[in-house]
Amino acid sequence: MIDSGNTAWLLISAALVMLMTPGLAFFYGGMSRAKSVLNMMLMSFASIAIVSVLWVVVGHSLTYGGGAGPLTPFIGGLDYAGLNSLVGQVADDGYPELVDVGFQMMFAIITVALISGAIADRAKFGAWLVFVPVWALLVYFPVAHWVWGGGWFDSLSIGGASVVDFAGGTAVHINAGAAALALTFVLGRRKGFGSQEMRPHNLPFVLLGTALLWFGWFGFNAGSAYAADEVAALALVNTQVATAAAVGAWMLVELVRYGKTSALGFASGAIAGLVAITPAAANLTPLGSIVLGLVAGGVCAYAISWKYRFKYDDALDVVGIHLVGGVIGSVLIGLLASSLTGEGAPNGVFGPLFAGEGFIDTAGLSLLAIQVIAVVAVLIYSFVVTFVIGKVIDVAMGFRIAEHIETNGLDHELHAESAYAFDELDEVESGNKLSSPTPPGEEVTLR
Repeated sequence: MIDSGNTAWLLISAALVMLMTPGLAFFYGGMSRAKSVLNMMLMSFASIAIVSVLWVVVGHSLTYGGGAGPLTPFIGGLDYAGLNSLVGQVADDGYPELVDVGFQMMFAIITVALISGAIADRAKFGAWLVFVPVWALLVYFPVAHWVWGGGWFDSLSIGGASVVDFAGGTAVHINAGAAALALTFVLGRRKGFGSQEMRPHNLPFVLLGTALLWFGWFGFNAGSAYAADEVAALALVNTQVATAAAVGAWMLVELVRYGKTSALGFASGAIAGLVAITPAAANLTPLGSIVLGLVAGGVCAYAISWKYRFKYDDALDVVGIHLVGGVIGSVLIGLLASSLTGEGAPNGVFGPLFAGEGFIDTAGLSLLAIQVIAVVAVLIYSFVVTFVIGKVIDVAMGFRIAEHIETNGLDHELHAESAYAFDELDEVESGNKLSSPTPPGEEVTLR
């Protein structure tokens, strides 16, 4: 029998998570340079189109299918390929199976889109269109199967503790962040990295994207309860307060380091808090979530500058926020998971700082240990496989754009468009034709 309340909540949550990818496009687009903003936004929108189709054809099945044989712990089977077998089916919790298909589809979409921010201003759009389905097939679907689809994480246990990832700290954020780091090594640094200022060109876009992401994240986290119940309520409250605390911590770091706070710092702190609370949203108390947000905001505010020290060009701070924030959120579950929550942690094992009757319970360190194992496994797998995928694409068709395209701007050169066409508008009004993109090999100059 259909539970209309749970079904409605999952439908709304899926729509909220869908909205996050256009929100990400505005967030990344605003952080990009004006001459490449459309290209940056299109990388997110292209992910929506490609992953949606791929998810129906094989993605949901490879993630949640039962599989057979020795590869079952690592990848699902083709039980649900094409989804014909799920049409009209109802889950035990009273929602149509296709609602879950749609909900999880949105997670797959935004995970792929997140990676694009690290390689802003220098990737071929055609190479990105090849990378998206290959990465989803070889990295996202297997890792999501490990975490949520009955893969090898399910059989992993230490001292009675099992891996906790409520809404995607490992499968989404660490996965995307590690992949982003790998691609920075494949594509190299932007022209002028470290010597020229590359400030966000449109901070209102960044704040708009932040607002859309924050709003959609309630579907991302609270929707992962799969019911309109007390767990969803806890996840919603924890998401809000962890994010608010992270904003405060990030802005405090800015004040100490630079003597000023910024709109970009507010936005970045919010995303850091949202990332960190994602795996822990149903396992911490609201006070524990504030502690988590403070740690994530403070650490990530420093982590975004590591790229200058270690010379990797993470253009829009995907590594500093999503990888580092995902690691913080996933690992601190091992310290902060509380017995007061409805979910707590699997098999009654809680974090050692807030466990049972005592302030410190060393038995709870088993949860910390297993969280670290999960984090390391996803990080290594995603980095290595992504690096190989990127290298193969680079050898086969070239992943990085030519220098003259990077100089003149990807929007004009790759898409024959401009986000801010004031000069072109003047030409049209005076009867002149629009200029064509510069042919490869010809010298170009900035206007």
